[in-house]
Amino acid sequence: MDAFRLLTRSTKLKSISGRQSTATPLQGGRLPSAGKAENPQLFRGSSAAEEQQQSKKRKREEDGDANENSDAEDDVNLDFFSSAKGLLSGNAKDSKKRPRKEHADGQSVSDSDSEGEDAQVMDESQRRSILKTHKIKVTDLRDLEEILPVAKSEDATKEKEKKKKKKEKKEKKEKSAVPALTKKQQKELRRLYPEPLVSFQQLRKKYRISRRLAENIAEQGFSVPTEVQMGSLPLLLGHSPYSGETRPAETPEPDLAVVAPTGSGKTLAFMIPLITKIVRHHHEHPGKREIFAVIVAPTKELVWQIVNEGRKLALGTGVKITGMKKGMQVLERTDDDDEPLEEEREEDNRESSESEDESDDDADANANGTTRSEKKKKPRRKSTITKSDILVTTPLLLVNALSANQTKSVAPMPSIRNLVLDEADVLLDPLFREQTTSIWSACTNPQLRVSMWSATMGSSIEQLIKSIIQDRRTSLGLTDKTPLIRVVIGLKDTAVPNITHKLIYAATEHGKLLGLRQLIHPTATIAPPETRLRPPFLIFTQTIPRAVALHSELLYDIPPEAGGSSRIAVLHSEMSETRRSEIMKGFRKGEIWVIVTTDLLARGVDFRGINGVVNYDIPTSAAAYVHRVGRTGRAGREGGIAVTFYTKEDIPYVKPIANMIDMSEKLQGKPDSERSVQKWLLDALPDLSKKDKKELKRHGVKARQASAKLVDAKERAKTRISTKSGFDRRRENKRKAAIASSRQKKLRAMEGSNNNDNNSGDEEWEGFDE
Repeated sequence: MDAFRLLTRSTKLKSISGRQSTATPLQGGRLPSAGKAENPQLFRGSSAAEEQQQSKKRKREEDGDANENSDAEDDVNLDFFSSAKGLLSGNAKDSKKRPRKEHADGQSVSDSDSEGEDAQVMDESQRRSILKTHKIKVTDLRDLEEILPVAKSEDATKEKEKKKKKKEKKEKKEKSAVPALTKKQQKELRRLYPEPLVSFQQLRKKYRISRRLAENIAEQGFSVPTEVQMGSLPLLLGHSPYSGETRPAETPEPDLAVVAPTGSGKTLAFMIPLITKIVRHHHEHPGKREIFAVIVAPTKELVWQIVNEGRKLALGTGVKITGMKKGMQVLERTDDDDEPLEEEREEDNRESSESEDESDDDADANANGTTRSEKKKKPRRKSTITKSDILVTTPLLLVNALSANQTKSVAPMPSIRNLVLDEADVLLDPLFREQTTSIWSACTNPQLRVSMWSATMGSSIEQLIKSIIQDRRTSLGLTDKTPLIRVVIGLKDTAVPNITHKLIYAATEHGKLLGLRQLIHPTATIAPPETRLRPPFLIFTQTIPRAVALHSELLYDIPPEAGGSSRIAVLHSEMSETRRSEIMKGFRKGEIWVIVTTDLLARGVDFRGINGVVNYDIPTSAAAYVHRVGRTGRAGREGGIAVTFYTKEDIPYVKPIANMIDMSEKLQGKPDSERSVQKWLLDALPDLSKKDKKELKRHGVKARQASAKLVDAKERAKTRISTKSGFDRRRENKRKAAIASSRQKKLRAMEGSNNNDNNSGDEEWEGFDE
């Protein structure tokens, strides 16, 4: 045995700032684009597998069994990410002789694997220790009147369950005593400590996922579960949120609201359970294929990213994942309800125009009871129903498909058993709320389970979720009360803790552009090393016109030797889907280095190798800041930089962003002297009222709104993205106007000469004689 490994295995690095490397990118530190992170976990004082093994060893030592088989135990503990077969199965030799049995998905597995894993259940102290180490908080969001009976029923023995009727009076008294509990007691009562996922190897042995899915996970390079996967996967794969045991059959699966930092693996966390459930459903109902789950995302870029990631996981499992497109039919319809597609409407219009020309022939044919148009009319071509298991869509596309382009009421989807809302806070924002709730209401299956995922989820969104669930339960007449569980990773609604934040005062728009160019082309005398940006990176603006203007200004900043203007692109919602997809592909391939964009790319889109993010215009909310800067530092990568410029006009709106940066740096463990936002700045910045927050979220900074063109010339000049002075611009405009006027004079002269040539030989008419 290696003594050095044995002595160092218990070393715990609790400080996040000392996890990998504190060096800046310019000083030789590791860049996010340098490759895959060794460990994707954000909070890892020690690995979950190591923590579990250490807690087991401490327990054995307390019982006086520390001297028994200590060498063998140490050997197992040294492999931090192993499945620990020796501890779980008890005897490796006996496990080879035991017969194999079938899982629910039709795959075989040995009894030793399944029984050993099922028998090994963490106690509450072990679960608390691992959850606390990785900053995973699991909370029951239901009312306390609903929580108390559940907590008692889970902890009660079989004997107490038989005496349940006799204790009804006591339970009523306890319900009436709920308001007397303090806030601390209520929080502790809501806190849950389910068993976390220690390693991906447990998915196959303990949670019974299919062999092919487990192989796909391994082939994708996922070796260590992130915090969001540790906390949510056991809940979605059948374990009770109130204990470390398998959930009883009579206990309903909970609805889930997950708040986890950007780039922490949320897509994998909800795709694995969906694929597992569908594989089991196919095994129980062979030959029957219908839409089992719907995943809703706010943008098309995010939709197709989810489809691509899901197809990698579902390869060879028989699970089909489809991205929603226009004209796609998801339900059976009668002839009366069938709505023609756009191509069919064009054919109908052409037929109607032809029928007008043939109206005389139709009038003659009316005497015989038929018309020529009726004879020529062909049966309408129907689009085939989507044969898919998982449908990924934006809200509007699915609502249009269910409501015949919003000409009829939304049709129900009784086959849907799982609804996933990715970026749930924006889907339940007023912009998408009506469409999202329509989809939610259309899922009429009593066994529907909903999971909501985002990096930010305010208390107002949580209350809205609870009210929607209650309204749906009342409308469908459901009696069972499904628990609503919230899983929070780290501090709620904060930015990822492994990137460097910079808040820079630029005074004017001119200063912002100079500062951006200084980041791209730094000099040692001006730019500090830690704020240097290396491509690839993203630049965010408030509006589409500003993105286009900034792109035109930076178009020739990259030298021709490095690719020139082809290395920078602009991306916004007014571009065609084809052009947008080309830019995304070019950025992922490394052909494009810089993208200037709006908040279109701020949510969910996974660019794993981005070195930095520039907020050229300040975000419209703290949540928008979290999502923007979350495009870098994904999957545990170190060295990402987030730079935010603000001007004199932005000062009233900077306080929420400064607070967000301060919270993120506190989570990193930075001392006060090293923080980018000092306390004096936080105290000096003005507070933002609720009214101003709503106005900023809806319209952004007034000076940069789309309606800013209505202000006077001086105000418009302040917000112009350019490095040229007003004098130079006036001179250029005068020169352009002179060239345009000379061209018009030449055109008029040419037109006049042509008219004279055409009128030669004819007398000019001089009007009527008086």
